[in-house]
Amino acid sequence: MNRLSDLLLTSLAPIIWGSSYIVTTQMLPNMDPVSIAVLRALPAGLLMLVWVRQLPSGIWIPRMFVLGALNFSIFWGCLFFSAYRLPGGVAAILGALQPLIVIFAARAFLGHPVRPVALIAVLAGVGGIALLLLTPKASLDGLGVTAGLLGAASMAMGTVLSRKWQPPVSALTFTAWQLTAGGILLLPFLPLASTDWTTLSSINILGLIYLSLIGAGLTYMIWFRGIARLQPSSVSVLGFLSPLSASILGWLILNETLGSLQLLGAIIALASVFLAQYALRPKSVRA
Repeated sequence: MNRLSDLLLTSLAPIIWGSSYIVTTQMLPNMDPVSIAVLRALPAGLLMLVWVRQLPSGIWIPRMFVLGALNFSIFWGCLFFSAYRLPGGVAAILGALQPLIVIFAARAFLGHPVRPVALIAVLAGVGGIALLLLTPKASLDGLGVTAGLLGAASMAMGTVLSRKWQPPVSALTFTAWQLTAGGILLLPFLPLASTDWTTLSSINILGLIYLSLIGAGLTYMIWFRGIARLQPSSVSVLGFLSPLSASILGWLILNETLGSLQLLGAIIALASVFLAQYALRPKSVRA
């Protein structure tokens, strides 16, 4: 596949992630974030492990736990915590800083150049997300902001290290290892969860199946495949598509409104994705 095909396929992951908000709020309102995170990561990881029948060995064992922590345990934990402490728009904007962190982390760990146009595109994208999601009533909470920034940094480092530590296995196996490791690291926190399991319904089960198999297993396999084939910075910028997708789905399914400023923000964020991909294209393509 060429670069455009890889970008289009990889973009499906954040687009699908945009549906997580609706699934969580509409199908899992009686479940707490810890329970959802564990049941999102571990079942998908274990099922994929059964399918690939290959376990990590040697240096790949600790590396998978590091990646599992960065991409899932820490990231999801901080994401949910910040979402509970902050208005959704503020939490999403903090998450949108992830591509900025990736650009500099890729420079430090992979030697990739920092391209000014890409920085401008990312900053424009953050501004677009702010227009799309921020409301006049948005307020800041110190712990929530800290968690949001830590979550963005966690996934940013997970993205870069997922490129640096590429095991000689398929994207399916790589995803299975990370999801399982991330789920195992989350297990000790499950006793602290507040979910009343007697209230578990068929709707809950359907929501968890979707989040686990589609929202985690399939999408992260696509995401890690993209990281292996594209620059981490190119992949991380595609993350702007997630709040765009969430807003569109909220408008279509939940009858949420989109004003003129929000539409402008969406256009700016989408344009920033295209500009960043243009700036980050390989030298051979530039020539």
